[in-house]
Amino acid sequence: MFRAFYADQRWFLWAWGGAALLLASLYIQVELSVKINEWYGAFYNILQKAQEHSVDEFWQQMLMFAKLAFPYVLIATLTGYFTRIYAFRWREAITFSYLAHWRLTEKDIEGSSQRIQEDIYRFARIVESLGLQVTRALMTLVAFLPILWALSAGVDLPRIKEIPGSLVWVALLVSLGGLAISWFVGIKLPGLEYNNQKVEAAFRKELVYAEDDKGRFGHPETIVELFTGLKLNYHRLFLHYGYFDIWINFFEQLMIIVPYLIMGSALFTGAITLGVLVQVSNAFSKVRESFSIFIANWTTVTELRSIHKRLTEFEANIGLRQTPGGR
Repeated sequence: MFRAFYADQRWFLWAWGGAALLLASLYIQVELSVKINEWYGAFYNILQKAQEHSVDEFWQQMLMFAKLAFPYVLIATLTGYFTRIYAFRWREAITFSYLAHWRLTEKDIEGSSQRIQEDIYRFARIVESLGLQVTRALMTLVAFLPILWALSAGVDLPRIKEIPGSLVWVALLVSLGGLAISWFVGIKLPGLEYNNQKVEAAFRKELVYAEDDKGRFGHPETIVELFTGLKLNYHRLFLHYGYFDIWINFFEQLMIIVPYLIMGSALFTGAITLGVLVQVSNAFSKVRESFSIFIANWTTVTELRSIHKRLTEFEANIGLRQTPGGR
C-alpha cells in the first residue's frame, strides 16, 4: 500500500514533492492561525471598552483580520484541491501495482474487484486526509502550547492557579480521558465495519453475476436473503454509531465551556480582559482539538482499520505478502 507510491521511482516526485508541498501549506496555515489568535486579544479588548476607542480603530482591526483570513481561506482551499489530486495519484500507484500481481493469480479471490476499485481509493483518501490532520495537530501544538502556557498565568481558581501551565494540563487530561472513553464506547465498531464490507461484497457479487446470467443468478429469494443480512448488519452498525455519537456530541459541547469555567471568574475580578478570555478560549480549543485528533476522527479511524485489514488480506492472496512481515 505504501511501497507502491513512496518506494517507486516513477512516483517519487508526486509522493515526496507533493508531501513537502502539503507540509509547507500546513505550516503557513498554522502561522496564520497564531496571528488570528493574537488579533482576538486586541479586537475584543477594543469591544470591551468601546467608548475609549474610535470607529477608525474598529475598522483597522477589521482590515487586519481580512489580511489574515483571506490568505488562510485561499491556501486552505488550494490545499484541499491538491490533497484530492494527491490521493488519486496514490490510488493510481496502488491500483496498477495490485493489478500486475492479481492478473498472475489463478485462484478466485472473493471481492477482488471491490478491493481494487473501491478500497484502494478509500484507503489513499483517508490516510492522506488523516495524515494531514495529524501533522496539522502536531504543528498546532508546537505553535499554541507556549501561548496557552503563558495565558495560564491568568487562571484565578484555587489550586489550579498554583499549577504552572494549568490550562495545558487540563487540555491534555480531558483529551486523554475522552480518548479512553471513546475507545470503550466504540470498541465494536471496527469489527462491525469489517463484517459490513463482507456482506456488501456478497450482495454486489450476486448482482454482478446476474448482469451476465439472470437465469442462474439474481433470483428474488437470493437477493432478499442477501439484503436481509445486509440490513441486519447495518442496523447493528447504526445502533453502535448512535451510542458513539451521543458520547462525541456531549464531549464536544462540554469542551466549549471548559475554558470559560476556568477563566470566567478572573474576568469579573479584573485579573484578565475580555480579549485575553477570548484568546484563552481559542488557544485552548486549538490545543485540545490537537490532543483529541483521534477522538474527532474516530469513525474515520474505524473505517481505515477495516479497509487496511481487507487490503492486507488481498495483498496476501495475490502474493504481495508472502511472509508475515511482507516480502
